Amino acid sequence: MKTTRTMILLWPLSVLLLSDESQTSKTEVKCNFTEKNYSLIPADINKDVTILDLSYNQITLNVTDTRMLQTYFLLTELYLIENNVVILHNNSFSNLSNLEILNICRNSIHIIQQDAFIGLNKLKQLYLCQNKILQLNPDVFVPLKNLTLLNLQGNSLSYFDVPQLFHLELIILYGNPWNCSCSLLNLQNWLNTSNVTLDNENITMCNYPDILKCYSIKTVPHEAECYTKFPSLVTENLYIHFQSISNSTFNCSLNNLTKNSEREPVGKSWVFLVGVVFTALMTSLLIFAAIKCPIWYNILLSYNHHRLEEHEAETHEDGFTGNPSSLSQIPDTNSEDYSVIFEQLHSFAVDDDGFIEDKYIDTHELCEEN
Repeated sequence: MKTTRTMILLWPLSVLLLSDESQTSKTEVKCNFTEKNYSLIPADINKDVTILDLSYNQITLNVTDTRMLQTYFLLTELYLIENNVVILHNNSFSNLSNLEILNICRNSIHIIQQDAFIGLNKLKQLYLCQNKILQLNPDVFVPLKNLTLLNLQGNSLSYFDVPQLFHLELIILYGNPWNCSCSLLNLQNWLNTSNVTLDNENITMCNYPDILKCYSIKTVPHEAECYTKFPSLVTENLYIHFQSISNSTFNCSLNNLTKNSEREPVGKSWVFLVGVVFTALMTSLLIFAAIKCPIWYNILLSYNHHRLEEHEAETHEDGFTGNPSSLSQIPDTNSEDYSVIFEQLHSFAVDDDGFIEDKYIDTHELCEEN
């Protein structure tokens, strides 16, 4: 009896809920304003619109557009594909609490401010594909408590910190120039340990360094040193990326990373540099030695030359007098050399009387003359 009474009491309530759901499905209002060349969101749209398509126009989402969007608070789907949106300002969608799908692909977005998605409490699908996003602060997604799909395909992202999206089921990251150095380790761990699915994993490849281009960002191997140096590298990369954003530089070649960081991954380039310097020094020393060696040899030879002492002169003299025929025994010798040697070894001494003593005069002939 009690159960039947309970059913009778709850029956009207269930009927009311079913009627509300049927009414909501019947009150779905679609407005299509694609390819109208609008530069502003029009103000004459039905206020009860739930699905609004403003794709392929010239809308920039400036302050006027933001105020106009806040009047369409029943929106569940909003499409701004291929417009001129450059910056997503704070509170751009603050009054769209019923929005579930937001598609802003194929614009020129390069800056997303911190509170750009505040108020989107029911958002489930966010499409930011094919823009010029260089770096994303993960705190941007904190207000999106019910987000299940995030599409970041085709941007200029090289690094992406782990977003606090606990309900996320699918993430699309291919088409970005991913830097698979130590700075990507945190994202890789998150992709492998959480329940999120990486769409098109096989084509979500590393772009830098060259030796890792054949790896997916989810399976790329990291060196052991990445696990110890990871925090400092993340800090440096964040500073570099946000500095480039503040200067409005959209170059995806990441020249700031090669200058400060980008930054280049930790490797063994210093070993190569030391080897080149050492080789250059050794080559220079060898060339210097080859040039200077003959000079040193000549200096050494000239240093060994010295004047003959008196006893050495007498020895040489005796040698000439004792064996005069030895000169004739030397083959192929120039006679001029003998005269030079003779002059050096036999100097004539001048006596006091002015006559020169000739030691080669036969003493026997002198005695006969006397």
